[in-house]
Amino acid sequence: MNLTLETHHRDRHGDDHEDEDDEHDHGSSEEFVPWWRDRHLLLPIASAALLAVGYALDWSGVDLPATIVLAASLLAGAATFVPGAVKRLLRRRVGVGLLMTIAAAGAVLLGHVGEAAALAFLFSIAEALEDRAMDKARTGLRALLSLIPETATVSKLSGEVTMPVDELRELDILVIRPGDRVATDGIVVSGRSSIDNSAITGESIPVEVGPGDHVPAGSINGGGSMQLEATADGRDNSLTKIVELVEQASARKGERARLADRIARPLVPAVLILAGMIVIFGFIVGDPLLWTERALVVLVAASPCALAIAVPVTVISAIGAASRFGVVIKSGAAFEQLGAVELVAFDKTGTLTRGRPEVVAVEAVEEGQRDRVLAIAAGLESHSTHPLAAAIVTASADPAPVVEVTEEPGRGITGSLDGQAVRVGSPRWISPGAFSDRAASFEEQGMTVVVVEFGGEVVGILGIRDELKPEAADTIRRLAAVGIDTAMLTGDNTRTAAALARQAGITDVHAELLPGDKASAIETYSATRRTAMIGDGINDAPALAAADVGIAMGVSGSDAAIESASVAFTGNDLRLIPAALLHARRGRQIMTGNIVLSLGIIVVLFPLALLGVLGLAGVVLVHEIAEVVVILNGSRAARRPQSLQA
Repeated sequence: MNLTLETHHRDRHGDDHEDEDDEHDHGSSEEFVPWWRDRHLLLPIASAALLAVGYALDWSGVDLPATIVLAASLLAGAATFVPGAVKRLLRRRVGVGLLMTIAAAGAVLLGHVGEAAALAFLFSIAEALEDRAMDKARTGLRALLSLIPETATVSKLSGEVTMPVDELRELDILVIRPGDRVATDGIVVSGRSSIDNSAITGESIPVEVGPGDHVPAGSINGGGSMQLEATADGRDNSLTKIVELVEQASARKGERARLADRIARPLVPAVLILAGMIVIFGFIVGDPLLWTERALVVLVAASPCALAIAVPVTVISAIGAASRFGVVIKSGAAFEQLGAVELVAFDKTGTLTRGRPEVVAVEAVEEGQRDRVLAIAAGLESHSTHPLAAAIVTASADPAPVVEVTEEPGRGITGSLDGQAVRVGSPRWISPGAFSDRAASFEEQGMTVVVVEFGGEVVGILGIRDELKPEAADTIRRLAAVGIDTAMLTGDNTRTAAALARQAGITDVHAELLPGDKASAIETYSATRRTAMIGDGINDAPALAAADVGIAMGVSGSDAAIESASVAFTGNDLRLIPAALLHARRGRQIMTGNIVLSLGIIVVLFPLALLGVLGLAGVVLVHEIAEVVVILNGSRAARRPQSLQA
């Protein structure tokens, strides 16, 4: 109920110290406890009990004991926010807690101890419920970390050793037995099995893995035994990074959060000034007592309690929920942009396609040189992160020892072999020469062509095919059904791109694009429509950065793509795209509703308070009920999208 999410807990608990904030944060150092064990609810509960007893004594006509008990209720409730309000005031900072402190103190001075106690109780219990809502959202996210086991078995020269996960280092060889949970990211070096990634990626179907396949931290191994080479330290893997990214997201506000802050920040001092003016007016008209009481009521009526929390609780709930079905949203701004997307532009390779291309044809100048052509290409591509590179490396039994390698995104790779310049790349960068007819034939068959050059002469071409993902067409249909247009942006040749686009149901196709061309196309789209770009390679990074929302396919995506994107998928299932967009749309609607409700409460209560229609207790009750409604409404954003529910 303070002006920003960052200062919310500090104002309530009465300090600015991060260690005490962390102490209250159930999600970081404590398990999210049931309400009857939450020590931060004890004071509000005590205040409520004393308030009930005090009112009962008052109704019974026992005045002095009633006043004592009501005063105790007031102290119990006020202890949750008065110390913080005073400390903030000493630092020349004001918040909602200060308004409530002044209102409670004024009510006591005017002899309304019962109303002051009711104000303190209602404010403190609303704050406690708000804190629990925020903590629950954070705890649900951090529960992802429980997917990492405490220990792991590592293969050493001396035998197998069990060690704490914290001590795991990159390149360690992990022994994964049936049913084990994988401690950190790794590459399979021996064995085959199926892994369950449902808790991480939202994909319920187990994935078959074998030598060379990537296995993310937190996966559950199936019936086979494997050995993995760790690609990350035990506490610095893809799962811990997901949690870190999402926790940082709440600090980077979206436009609705900034709107709420812009309204709330000046409103507190304005309310204080207005209340002072009402008191002065009371002296002018000769009835200071009446107008001082109304000033106190106005102080509470115009406080932006619900407004301050309207957006943060929704954003944290929604982003946390998204992370649990495989969508990592890096900021509140990205979440809001995601909910406004009108067009999704897809990269082709590794995004719309399976990302497991295979070399299906090799042509060489001489029939006996096919292996040599493949070896040169593999020697160069072994230095690349492009999905096609893995296919070429896998197809060669003995990659050539190429040195001085340089990659030109969207074009190809250059290097040196036996003192000769070597290149591999697309036909637009390296002319296929005598292989032009064969290259055209490959493309008509839906293959991507790679030209191999040695010493300035074309020595062969490769034909690589990457099948469309089985869910691609269904995803495009789902997007169209909710009014979202689609486009394909690819560096591949026009014929191959058009063939795959037809299968997917995409009619807007831009092929043979360099990374800069993709970024330019995205900028053109963004000029008229809110646009998302989804890709996974280093050549997609400029387009991801240029889009209103950049979405990276996180499991297989390059670091450059993931860093440039504002949203990342931990899995590869394209059906997450419509699910994520609808989830974000719903979150935006909830945020808008919360802001409208919060402002509406102030607009309605202010004249009622000023004219004396509602007293202090009534205004406090309405305000805190409104805040609870806002919290509950914002918490609805934590629900999984209906399309992902079992």
